[in-house]
Order: sequence, then C-alpha cells, then structure tokens
Amino acid sequence: VQLQASGGGLVQAGGSLRLACTGPARTFRNYGMGWFRQAPGKEREFVGGISWNGERTLYEDSVKGRFTISRDNAKSTVYLQLNSLKPEDTAVYYCAARFMVPRTTGAEYEYWGPGTLVTVSS
Repeated sequence: VQLQASGGGLVQAGGSLRLACTGPARTFRNYGMGWFRQAPGKEREFVGGISWNGERTLYEDSVKGRFTISRDNAKSTVYLQLNSLKPEDTAVYYCAARFMVPRTTGAEYEYWGPGTLVTVSS
C-alpha cells in the first residue's frame, strides 16, 4: 500500500493548512487512517485518526479543537485540516494506514507515507 502525503508548507502562527494523504483506490476504504508527526529532536507522536467509514475520529489532546481529520473514500484521500497553528506544531507529518480502525500507537500501523513538512513561524 503506497501512501502519499501533501500540503505541507510554511505558515505563520495562527494560520491554517490542509494536509492530504492519498492511498490506493481499490482498497483505501478498508483502512483506518492515522496522522502522526515528528518534530526535530523529538519522538514521533500521534495527531489524529479516522475509521474506515469516517464515523470515528481520535485526536491527541494538544490538537483537539484546532485540527480536524476527515476522509473521502471516493477520492481515496484522508485530510488533516490544521487551524490556529502554533510554532510547536512544526514537524514532519506522516499519514499511516491500518485495517479498519485507527489506533494511537504508531507500531499498530502497517503502512506509512513519506511525510510532509509543516513549518510554523512565530
């Protein structure tokens, strides 16, 4: 399963970005999707996840109310809307896939995309 994330870039604090992650058209709807991030010098952390049908979402506490995850199975794409960005949100953001439902632990995901860099300036 190949995943490709896009949408990263440089934004000022308080700004917004929308990340997208595209997967294989035939099987994308079978996968729960997760977003993770890794800041320089820090461990990878869970950001959010969404179930295969979009009915269940999970968020890490520090992004609740600011980030929104959604998906469009017809387009084989999962989105992460990042609002009210802070400098501490600066990281490489990765999408990952596992069967049906999301989990908060990276080790439980089978497939990973290459990541997209988000830089938030103060």
